[in-house]
Amino acid sequence: AVMSRDTMRFAIFQPRTRPLFEMGIKMVLLGFLIWFFMALWNIDGTAWLASAGVIGIAVGFAAKDLLANFFGGLMIYLDKPFMIGDWIRSPDQDVEGTVEHIGWRQTRIRTFDKRPLYVPNATFTQISVENPSRMQNRRIKETIGVRYADAAALADITRDVEKMLKAHEDIDSSQTLMVYFDKFAASSLDFFIYCFTKTTDWQTFHAVKQDVLFKVLEVIEAHDAEVAFPTRTIEMQQLSGPGEENTNNAAASS
Repeated sequence: AVMSRDTMRFAIFQPRTRPLFEMGIKMVLLGFLIWFFMALWNIDGTAWLASAGVIGIAVGFAAKDLLANFFGGLMIYLDKPFMIGDWIRSPDQDVEGTVEHIGWRQTRIRTFDKRPLYVPNATFTQISVENPSRMQNRRIKETIGVRYADAAALADITRDVEKMLKAHEDIDSSQTLMVYFDKFAASSLDFFIYCFTKTTDWQTFHAVKQDVLFKVLEVIEAHDAEVAFPTRTIEMQQLSGPGEENTNNAAASS
């Protein structure tokens, strides 16, 4: 039977982790055989162990980065923060794209402009990694402003927008859903919408978001209101000139 993606994510023995266990078993067997023959032939292993320790320290310093990448790859295989085909990104470094290959030294990521990005595995032990491929929903968070002249209709607008979102077939009403008047802005009365779509697909999400925003416009227009845009009101006052001031003074004295 073919294992599902979620089942393979949490399984320890996978096709990609099998070489790790095979290598570990071989090393354990090799060590056991060496110990067995040394004990059989009455060989003192103290000097051998001391020499092996010195050699191991020297090799460790020489191959520090290689070992760091190896253990970084080991942590990726065991913890499974991402798998091949996942879209990942990091807020700490400019790393974002689709995982194409996970090796013992480096991971190959295909960026959205189709460039291959090779990341040493040790990097993933030092940065935070987001995995949007494992999202359950996508969020819509938008602020819309109406004119100050439409203040009387604002309560009805927010109420009808909330009803529209709850009835929308692509909005997950079991998640947080809010529509509230937010603030008095410079040129508008702002309210925000906060909800989650059922889909996690990037392209489908934008289609749903577009439909929601169009429906918000329909609600606003149904209340004879308009979306606000930056405006500035200038009050003009007519000032009297010097001749007009003398005429006014003469009229007042007479």
